[in-house]
Amino acid sequence: MPLLAVNGLTKSFVTRVLFEDISFEAGLGDHIGFIGVNGCGKSTLFAILEGREPYDSGSIAFSHEAVLGTMAQSVEEGAATLFEFTADVFAELFRCERELERVNDEIEKNGATDALLERQHRLRERFEDGGGLTCRARVRSTLLGLGFTEDELEKPVSLFSGGQRNKAQLARLLLSGANLLLLDEPTNHLDIKAIEWLEEFLNAYRGAFIVISHDRYFLDRVTNRTMELKDRRLYKSKGNYTRHTELRSTARELEMRRYLRAKKEIARIEGMVEQQRRWGQQHNFVTAAHKQKAADRIKETLVEPERDEASIHFTFTAKEGGGNDAVITKGLGKSFGQKRVFSGLDMLVKKGEKVFILGDNGCGKTTLLNILAGKMRPSEGVALLGAHTEAAYYEQTMASLDPDNTVLEEVWGRYFNTISHRDIRNALGAFLFRGEDVEKRVGMLSGGEKARVQLLKLMLTRANLLLLDEPTNHLDIPSREALENALDEYDGTMIVVTHDRYLVNRLADRILHMTAGGIREYIGGYDDYLEALREEAEAGRGGEQKRLSANALEYKEKKQLQSELTKATTAVSRAEKAVTEAEAELDKVNALLASPAYSSDYVKAQELSGKADALSKRLESLYAEWERAEERLAELKSKTE
Repeated sequence: MPLLAVNGLTKSFVTRVLFEDISFEAGLGDHIGFIGVNGCGKSTLFAILEGREPYDSGSIAFSHEAVLGTMAQSVEEGAATLFEFTADVFAELFRCERELERVNDEIEKNGATDALLERQHRLRERFEDGGGLTCRARVRSTLLGLGFTEDELEKPVSLFSGGQRNKAQLARLLLSGANLLLLDEPTNHLDIKAIEWLEEFLNAYRGAFIVISHDRYFLDRVTNRTMELKDRRLYKSKGNYTRHTELRSTARELEMRRYLRAKKEIARIEGMVEQQRRWGQQHNFVTAAHKQKAADRIKETLVEPERDEASIHFTFTAKEGGGNDAVITKGLGKSFGQKRVFSGLDMLVKKGEKVFILGDNGCGKTTLLNILAGKMRPSEGVALLGAHTEAAYYEQTMASLDPDNTVLEEVWGRYFNTISHRDIRNALGAFLFRGEDVEKRVGMLSGGEKARVQLLKLMLTRANLLLLDEPTNHLDIPSREALENALDEYDGTMIVVTHDRYLVNRLADRILHMTAGGIREYIGGYDDYLEALREEAEAGRGGEQKRLSANALEYKEKKQLQSELTKATTAVSRAEKAVTEAEAELDKVNALLASPAYSSDYVKAQELSGKADALSKRLESLYAEWERAEERLAELKSKTE
């Protein structure tokens, strides 16, 4: 039986039907990408599966083995540290640990009784079987993998940004032990390093998950099935996002051919019906009725192919002019008080280039764009725009939008002297703001709608230098594709900060990887960048080997390395053997404690209990020793490769 089975599910709000008669299953090993335009009902379906939202008809069945894991919408304020907040997922284990300590203390002070020993045994078994010996280490490694630092582990969650709190929620979810995850945009607010960590985790995940995401590169990396909610129907395919789009394109073409062929056949038959009726004889009416039934049968089975969703249609047109050197920085640096964000940044961007800036969160990418846009002064060095170069800035925060303006006021307020009211409305229509939508207050818009307003304003500037900070955030996949098409045709210069690796792959002429100490250049898109990093790593290893060969590494050094390798291998075997023996000894002690012969002898039972505690502590030490031995062996093996 699958972990989750959904059959004939229908959901509507008043007169709007979100989806109807949809069915799907999720079993162990199913890694499902869930896509669709903003507002089509994806998050509503998750709310239904979580029991937070009712549905109109259909059925939802979870197997008795299913353990559901979800992310909350927000994190409550509190004094808990990041580590405490995340480790709370193991609260039951910690309660068990505290109770075990209390029972141990009572046995030590007052002596053992049958009830106490039985209680002690059950608690220890529950604690160890639940992963109590490793849970704290797992919390730490998960948080570090998501990009938090050691210092931040003891920082109160209330002091973190919304994005960091979402990362903490994600850590809790990944540690929850659930075997069915519902993930709604889990890559939001993560930098590329953290996204890659998440990809590795999800690829190794043995349970099932359904992930809502607009990150196409991410979906291609982690999913083996895809569901698309479109026009109230659910389209399913085996394969990742790219494979799904290929299959859907073929299916749509076949559906359209069948539909048009059926329509043509209906028209042909009804033409014959009309002809028979015109002839007016009795047998002609009988034939006409027979033919009409045939046409009606075809109509009953006729299904209109899915309609294309409304999408943004626009182009960026750059003003003519501008020098060949569009952007120049020399020795650029920025500090905030005592904190240095970056320094020594030298950069040259030529006219017409599409340059993408990558780097970890906090390395100063947005700060650099603010300096180039003239919104912030550098602490050192210079940043210059070329002659006749006019920049337009897309801010990730969208702080330039006035929440009190209507959509029409926000756009037309800047261009009413140069663009007619009719042209502004046509432009808004191209960005999916039609009819009464233009009278909506900006402050009431969704993130995706605000992004469309800001993109429209950017387009109307006709600037020949675009500075874009995470331009695809909040956009669904069709809107991202429309933006990509527009930027691909743009003949001006672009400097883009983004975590959207699909966008980078399609458009980048160059990638600049930014760190606190400067910038490194890579030619091409994201896959080219990854390949260059691999080649650098291989060249580093190969260069070391060549150096050793060129210097004719002394026999003594080789001998020493081999000796260390042998010792490390022996140490691993010895550590593994010690762990096996200690585990076997602990099992024997626990078996004796559970036997009637010892449970009735308080003195012997107390001695055995103390021995079991000592063995448990020794095992923890042996596990750590085994891990260190494995790390040392791996390090030495890498030197011989």
